[in-house]
Amino acid sequence: MSTIQQPPVPDQIPPRPIDPDKLMAFVFRAVDEVGATLNTALVVMGDALGYYRALADGRPTTPSELAERTATSEHYAREWLSAQAAGGYVEYDPPTRQYTLPAEHAAALVDETSPGYLPGFFQLAHGTVRDATGVLDAARDGNGVGWHAHNSDVHVGCERFFRTMYNAHLIDEWLPALEGVVGKLERGASVADVGCGHGASTILMARSFPRSTFIGSDYHAGSIEIARARAAAAGVQDRVRFEVAPAGSFSGSGSDRGFDLVTMFDCLHDMGDPVGAARHVRETIADDGTWMVVEPMAGDRVEDNLNPVGRAYYGFSTLLCTPASLSQEVGLALGTQAGPARIRDVSTAAGFGRFRAAANTPFNNVLEVRP
Repeated sequence: MSTIQQPPVPDQIPPRPIDPDKLMAFVFRAVDEVGATLNTALVVMGDALGYYRALADGRPTTPSELAERTATSEHYAREWLSAQAAGGYVEYDPPTRQYTLPAEHAAALVDETSPGYLPGFFQLAHGTVRDATGVLDAARDGNGVGWHAHNSDVHVGCERFFRTMYNAHLIDEWLPALEGVVGKLERGASVADVGCGHGASTILMARSFPRSTFIGSDYHAGSIEIARARAAAAGVQDRVRFEVAPAGSFSGSGSDRGFDLVTMFDCLHDMGDPVGAARHVRETIADDGTWMVVEPMAGDRVEDNLNPVGRAYYGFSTLLCTPASLSQEVGLALGTQAGPARIRDVSTAAGFGRFRAAANTPFNNVLEVRP
């Protein structure tokens, strides 16, 4: 087991008065925090072992019945169910000793078509925390930790989480919020999806706009391999090409006109040189083209983000996104909670003239940038 080196403690710490009630309130809040941290792994466990799926029909279930349905050990099913009941994820009936998953919770934990589908979010958090030791070392010497250096739960969980939002909002809300973009896509546009990861956003757009062509790019070769396989499975490989390329050097559109649409989904803040990436977008986009930047929901000031979503994103920023940026050249480290004003500064520095907030959800800002 690795040890954590503690910072030196000053010889004299000035005494401050302590309110015992306030102290204990914080202690019990911390106990709840530890339970929530452990529950992240328990949700991943429930997802992987099929516990939630077995409970999704709403039938009251005993631990032995859950174990039988999922071909798992009753000992683990019993303790898992009790933990889920203590956390309010399932309901417990003492007289019958049965557990029930509410329909609303099933929608969030089982239904992949639900806009509130959450297992990917937990998987991403679980993988991020597992890699925290490397981030501790990087924080001491100022180095970064690249996206490619993380375990598969980070990659898979990230795609599962953000795919839920793309499925719910991209085609029906975000693209229509951009000036003239849907019409171009329907007629046949050239699109670059930069930082595409496993290709969820690229393939979704390709399936919705069969007259358009798409290039997805990402510096992570493993993600591009998955994206190519998924494009083939979706039957869009004739109109979608995926390439391994950093954001500052993805391929051009293949025509003198340039791309009609360039998209970046939840990735600009991860880049070491977002201004350099933005300049490359400016060089490859058509004169009347659109750059759509989808970033995590954030305000421009710290106090704007002191809420549950901001807390989660600041956590990811510390352990995942900022280290990713610092691992690359320049290492600007915008942070997950950069806010629209800093993204505007990036686009202005790259030579773009128009910038506006086009849409938003509780988890995302959708920004329209044009020459």
